[in-house]
Amino acid sequence: MKLGKNAITVLEKRYLKKDDQGLPTERPEDMFRRVADTIAAADLAYDADADVAKVSNRFYEMMTNLEFLPNSPTLMNAGRDLGQLSACFVLPVDDSMDAIFEAVKQAALIHKSGGGTGFSFSRLRQKGSMVRTTGGVASGPISFMRVFNMATEAVKQGGTRRGANMGILRIDHPDILQFIDCKKDNADITNFNISVGVTEEFMAAVEKGEKYDLIDPKTKQPVGQLDATEVFNKIVEAAWRNGEPGIIFLDRLNRDNVVPSQGEIESTNPCGEQPLLPYESCNLGSINLDNMLRQGKKGWELDYGKLERTIRDAVHFLDNVIDVNKYPLEQIAFTTRQTRKIGLGVMGYADMLLRMGLGYNSDEAVALAEELMAFITRVGREASMELAKVRGPFPLFAESIYKDGPALRNATVTTIAPTGTLSIIAGCSSGVEPVFGYVYIRNVMDGTEMVEGNPILEEELRRRGLYSQELMRRIAAEGTLAHIPEIPEDMKKVFVCSHDISPIYHINTQAAFQRHTDNAVSKTVNFTHDATVEDVREVYMLAYHQGCKGVTIYRDGSREGQVLNIGSVNKETKDQKDAAQETAAQVADTLNLEIVPRPRPEITYGLTERMKIGCGNLYVTVNYDENGICEVFTSTGKAGGCPSQSEATARLVSIALRSGISTKEILDQLKGIRCPSTIRQQGMKCTSCPDAIAQVVKKVDNYIKEMQENGQSLTEKGISGLAHSPKVQPTETAPVSAPRPNGGKGVENYTAADLKYAKFCPECGAPMEHEGGCVSCRSCGYSKCG
Repeated sequence: MKLGKNAITVLEKRYLKKDDQGLPTERPEDMFRRVADTIAAADLAYDADADVAKVSNRFYEMMTNLEFLPNSPTLMNAGRDLGQLSACFVLPVDDSMDAIFEAVKQAALIHKSGGGTGFSFSRLRQKGSMVRTTGGVASGPISFMRVFNMATEAVKQGGTRRGANMGILRIDHPDILQFIDCKKDNADITNFNISVGVTEEFMAAVEKGEKYDLIDPKTKQPVGQLDATEVFNKIVEAAWRNGEPGIIFLDRLNRDNVVPSQGEIESTNPCGEQPLLPYESCNLGSINLDNMLRQGKKGWELDYGKLERTIRDAVHFLDNVIDVNKYPLEQIAFTTRQTRKIGLGVMGYADMLLRMGLGYNSDEAVALAEELMAFITRVGREASMELAKVRGPFPLFAESIYKDGPALRNATVTTIAPTGTLSIIAGCSSGVEPVFGYVYIRNVMDGTEMVEGNPILEEELRRRGLYSQELMRRIAAEGTLAHIPEIPEDMKKVFVCSHDISPIYHINTQAAFQRHTDNAVSKTVNFTHDATVEDVREVYMLAYHQGCKGVTIYRDGSREGQVLNIGSVNKETKDQKDAAQETAAQVADTLNLEIVPRPRPEITYGLTERMKIGCGNLYVTVNYDENGICEVFTSTGKAGGCPSQSEATARLVSIALRSGISTKEILDQLKGIRCPSTIRQQGMKCTSCPDAIAQVVKKVDNYIKEMQENGQSLTEKGISGLAHSPKVQPTETAPVSAPRPNGGKGVENYTAADLKYAKFCPECGAPMEHEGGCVSCRSCGYSKCG
């Protein structure tokens, strides 16, 4: 089994079984065997003499060869007590207080089990309408979204996956204008992705410049009109501003509703790719296309025989998941088994194109995408038909749109989901997204730099005799190959990254996959920071005309505030920098502006020290750059502690330090704070977590002062000189360069081009990528969507 370093880190952190001390009790191969045995055992329900061992070995081989991986909950929970294997659910939200809070409770149970939830709030009456039972007025759907958001915030503090939500409101709901703006503040309703549910009637009105009706959810009668073009432009402007809302084409979801007798599809899961009826769930898995190639006469080509075998085994696997799954609610178990929907998708698409010598933004690639997905869906349905011959069709088959054809085991077979974490494990590109960046620089502990490049790019550069560390560093600095003259034009056409690709080809690719996908395609259209509102509008209209079921965009830097950078004063002396900071502060004061912290530098130096506290160990990391201490991190030991409190303290200290507050003032506030769990124990060197933080900050501050007294650059020798300093006597320190408490790589591994508008991972600090309608970290596996 060929697992990369990042893959092993992610598996150890999020997937493998752990003991009471948080240490892994299984290896990756043990995890895959656990999953294979559990899923294969479902065969016994249909054949008492089934060769479960043979099936398990095939499932194990398929996963350990990184040919196919199921969704994260299956890897995490199969064969364990929790046993909840589904990634996504949709819950109804009806217009009564009892129903709303029942949905809140059900969502909490799903989030606790590791799933994400989608909701349509379109049934809720508009804000200000009369509530007959109480004589009061309704608060509207957005106020209840905040209730769901707070419940998610409370639940997500524990567990291995974070709860994520999708909130949808129909375009004809009277509160639609407020909904469009409900995430105007990036800090608001943070546990939701939102999308407007648009209709074909509305889009026709947009193109004709007409008005359209707003419908009262209770009476189903028109209660007003809005100009369709103005509303559409408002959606576009909001998406340009910070990426939300997206758009879901509701009529298209219901055009492909396999069992319309069961009601309308109102919502999708949090990433937009899985339309579901209320109380349905879906089990997802992805085939690694990069491992579906073979060497042909003209180079790499798709091995359709291997792909067909993998599809058939994957459909078998996913159908078994439905049977062994321990659902969080009995109603979900019943509804899911009525339709037995599965979602087989792909990852590694961009890597496959690279090996085949095709540019992502080429017509040949778009044509291949359509051909490929047509093959996967056709073979997937054939495999579902074969299962139906032995196991019977899905229970609602007689009420389905397929009732007059061959029996199917599964109402839907294919979905293209985001694969952020799975693709890290598989060592391939994510979903059907293009490559985000080809080369990164990693700083290792001894201060040296390591160049990490896309292996396919490295292989091609070496084959052509072009590879060099210097060239790789230039690619990292540029962020793209497009402007490097030494690289041949034919390579530049193939090795394109996300921002080299026009939005039109993003949509063309999504549409090509969508034309042959039962459910939907999760994809993000990435724009550069200087994209215009009109650019976004063009993409939304193109997605409509190309037959997509939804569209999500992200413009670089649109979710991060642009602030006055008082630290970027080039190469001035320290006195000049101090003067510049003082002047900036005075200007801010005069203009009544908020003082903002200087940005975190790309490279820092520091130490991590273990401090004994009353409830275990607290690891305190203090980093500095040429201007002094700039950030503090904390991480609690396995025995416990108060992680949220110490993290909050560390964050506030970091902001204060980078805002120009003196170290002495900060230490005066922290030192000596007393905690009962600490002061009642003998032999403690600190009185609380804040006091422990203060002690380590003071230790580094003393070291910095010694360096300055000796006329030495703060970054000349780094923290390695700390152990030899007479003024500083560390107890248990670990020398690091730009450390992250959880072992992930930090922003120092990325280029200035990457960092200019980056959104950073809250766990490891690395820049995150917007892909597949979600936000994920390729370094540590963190995903906003769970």
